[in-house]
Amino acid sequence: MPTLYNTNTAVVILAAGKGKRMNSAKLKVMHELKGKPLIEYTVTAVESLGLSNKPVVVVRTDDQSVQEYLGDRVDYAVQEIPLGTGQAVMMAEPALKDKVEQVVVLYGDMPFVTAKSLEALIAKHVEKNNRLTLMTTIVEDFNDWRVNFYEYGRIIRGGTDNYINKIVEKKDATPAELDIKELNTAFFCFNADWLWQHLHQLKNTNAQGEYYLTDLVGMAFSEGEKLSSVLIDPKEAVGVNTVEHLINAEKI
Repeated sequence: MPTLYNTNTAVVILAAGKGKRMNSAKLKVMHELKGKPLIEYTVTAVESLGLSNKPVVVVRTDDQSVQEYLGDRVDYAVQEIPLGTGQAVMMAEPALKDKVEQVVVLYGDMPFVTAKSLEALIAKHVEKNNRLTLMTTIVEDFNDWRVNFYEYGRIIRGGTDNYINKIVEKKDATPAELDIKELNTAFFCFNADWLWQHLHQLKNTNAQGEYYLTDLVGMAFSEGEKLSSVLIDPKEAVGVNTVEHLINAEKI
């Protein structure tokens, strides 16, 4: 990867989810897949990029297990009150503001993303001089191990150029939107200045009462930004939210 990316890019990994749907007191990202905590796979992929900046992992206040496991391999930001993904990324602002030009956001419970795909995401973002670039994936159906994907946000495209207009979360989607098979993977690359400015404009007027990071897509579109995307293999976009999801992930 070119030196420009190495010095001007940072990665934020969201890892503050308590994992209630795992029926366990253990943090979601500390559940093991093939003998390693989920967070290990994401951090390893980021380390393979060779960035100058350590990844910033967003953690909880009431559980130190991520910090105890990762130690000084990463930097940390604390989400004291869990109010959604947008608010979680906001916790990393003090550590990164005015230090980098690009911020990649990943999830610690999505263990299969590769360094190669992350490189492609950053490269597309820099090439297009975007405010926001995202990864999407397309599934043929929601059966077998792909059942996990039914929970993902749907990519809404429109216009003569078929650009991305917005992402609709499953909880807020209409029946027609739920049939869409192009999905948000939750992997983003942002222009850093644009990100910090727009995080503070997020609203929590949705079914969960949370600040969705994905709402930044609609903001960018409303400002006339053309959003680029990088298509990745569905297996790289598999996330783990339940015990069933973990069992399915073991099959990949």
